[in-house]
Amino acid sequence: MALSARNQLKGKVVDIKKGMVMAEVTLEVAPGVNVVAAITTSSVERLALAVGKDVGVVIKATSVMIDA
Repeated sequence: MALSARNQLKGKVVDIKKGMVMAEVTLEVAPGVNVVAAITTSSVERLALAVGKDVGVVIKATSVMIDA
């Protein structure tokens, strides 16, 4: 699948916390560097996400804020 998003990373699922509607998926994109995504629980099931699975991480946002 080709995407226009430039912020694409490879990662591994390290934790999944499922709620009734939403899930919090923690992905390790580098040793000690995690990204947390909030997605629907049905998406977790549709994508067959499980701890240890290798995944692609796409970050598409109109605004990113950095504080230094």
